[in-house]
Amino acid sequence: MKVLIIDDEEDTRSVASMSLSLLGGLDVIEADSGEEGIRKASVENPDVVLLDMMMPVMDGAATLDKLLTNELTKHIPVIFLTAKAMTSEIDRLKRLGAKGVVTKPFDPTMLASQVQAILES
Repeated sequence: MKVLIIDDEEDTRSVASMSLSLLGGLDVIEADSGEEGIRKASVENPDVVLLDMMMPVMDGAATLDKLLTNELTKHIPVIFLTAKAMTSEIDRLKRLGAKGVVTKPFDPTMLASQVQAILES
């Protein structure tokens, strides 16, 4: 399975990437902005996108909207990575079109199984 991580924080991308590739055996692509993420999603056709909510220039909600309205990426499930773990915020993100939410800080040993569980739900 190929995962695209879109997050402006290099530390978060690194930990998530290592967790998913080393512990989960997944192929990982990284992007440090919404714009770069949209380009990479269009070219790489990942099986899932892990998307940070809080990013400069284009936040997660705007990035999700662009992914969902792009013919090349609208089929790709998106899972938000966010520190905003309130039920109302999670519900809002799902209404926007997200498949699920993983809260930060996440447990690196559990990230791959969390992603898999969301995709299977």
